[in-house]
Amino acid sequence: MSARETEAATLIGSVQRALRLVDIVANSARPIPVKALATATSLTPGTTYNLTRTLIHEGYLQAQPDGLILGPRFPSLYEGRDARGVFLARVRAALNTITDEIGATAYLSRFDDGEVHLIDVVDAVHDPRVEFWVGMEDSAHATALGKQILSVVPEGERLDYLSRHPLAELTPRTVSDRRLLLAQLDHSKGWVVEQGEYSIGTTCLAVPVIAPGVTASLAISLREDRRPVDPEIIAKLQAVARTLAFELGATQL
Repeated sequence: MSARETEAATLIGSVQRALRLVDIVANSARPIPVKALATATSLTPGTTYNLTRTLIHEGYLQAQPDGLILGPRFPSLYEGRDARGVFLARVRAALNTITDEIGATAYLSRFDDGEVHLIDVVDAVHDPRVEFWVGMEDSAHATALGKQILSVVPEGERLDYLSRHPLAELTPRTVSDRRLLLAQLDHSKGWVVEQGEYSIGTTCLAVPVIAPGVTASLAISLREDRRPVDPEIIAKLQAVARTLAFELGATQL
């Protein structure tokens, strides 16, 4: 028996399978259901469930309502690597913190390749998410998420974005005049509040998340009849955004 064959004979298959599951999750931009992991690896659902349950117990994965993401013990193993799952784990942890502390649905959008993309949402029980009947790519001008991003990108990129996206009037409150919108963006106070421009009856607050290679905005939505956006809420959202920006900058994702 060769040295390579001897080495292969001593490998523990269950460890190899578990590492394969973690690697798939680490490179996924969205949470992955256990069934999808079983399909991707050709493992039986029972084997996949047992492996993921162990990985969750040990902190390498964590279960979310929409699937599995990296757990609190794992992201440090990928420091400096371009793993989409690490970005997702950082973002999901921040959104969960906001939902727990503020009690509002939390969102993160990111500016990438000249477009504004909705990355992730975590729902609050009493304040369900705003349904994006018009995609974020075409409605950034009417959302706090999009306005916050447009207020911090370089002027050339902002004008390029607006030249490619008509300012549709989504509700009677939508700012659809280009000059007025640009004036609003130029006078941002470090956060953006939007009331009913995308969806009547909803107020949204967004703050920036800026890190090397990342231009994003962190936001919450509240029913207008529930409570106003006060300085305490703004401060809490900014604190989570600063932590998230530091973590994303440290991993350079």
